[in-house]
Amino acid sequence: MDWLDALLLGIVQGLTEYLPVSSSGHLEIFRQILGVDLAGEEAIQFDVLLHAATVCSTLVILWPLFRRLCVSFFTFKRDADFWYVCKILLSCVPIAIVGFCFKDFVESFFEGNLKIVGICLLVTAFLLTFAHLSDLRAVRRLQNSNPGDGDKVVPASAGHDITWFDAFIIGCAQACAVLPGLSRSGTTIATGIILGDRRDQMAQFSFLMVIIPILGEALLGVKDMITEAPVAGTPEIGAGAMVIGFLASFIVGCCACKWMINLVKKGKLIWFAVYCVLAGLLCIFW
Repeated sequence: MDWLDALLLGIVQGLTEYLPVSSSGHLEIFRQILGVDLAGEEAIQFDVLLHAATVCSTLVILWPLFRRLCVSFFTFKRDADFWYVCKILLSCVPIAIVGFCFKDFVESFFEGNLKIVGICLLVTAFLLTFAHLSDLRAVRRLQNSNPGDGDKVVPASAGHDITWFDAFIIGCAQACAVLPGLSRSGTTIATGIILGDRRDQMAQFSFLMVIIPILGEALLGVKDMITEAPVAGTPEIGAGAMVIGFLASFIVGCCACKWMINLVKKGKLIWFAVYCVLAGLLCIFW
């Protein structure tokens, strides 16, 4: 893989990590388009590197909130921020179980099978559509309670705060979204909206809850690269390509993160469902 391939894949990851269209699925699609010969463990390691870059962009964009949460948690203030972090930790339990117990099974899906990607993109479209319909029902309830406001929309602050039960269910959704084509951000945000959580909280919660799993997977990937000898005949990823991919993913991710937070607050996710349907059908019938 040369530097241009790494640059393009980094841009794809930075953009699609936050948009509800599946970053892992689009990385698989663009590897096919570019003819990048990566599969199995090599593809996983490069994907983890790019995901680590987007985690860094999350920290940059949400740094004031992240810093406040860390101060509260590590000083045991037992305030709302402390319990918010505890809910994030609870949401990481399902994906931790999947990572430790079903790692080989999950990696078997990263073998360039675009039909699986296409099916998962259709599932993502279904979830986004269902979340949009939930929003429409909330609009009708709001209009019925205020008949004079015909054009009223549901404010981003409508709904309830994320509960312990919601955090666990959203975590289960994140665990399912390890499959390529099933959008992690789309699945978790849609699940939260369906559960009735506030939209202005869901995007931030979704982006924060992925930090621990991705950093954990990145550390395990570094450990494997240090302790395991490369397999003969395996295509190698040069250091320059890795750096370029990381920087591209980080820079684009910073822009996409801010954009997606605003989109979720406005409730404009249905257009991504349309895109996922088109992309999914294209993958299935390629």
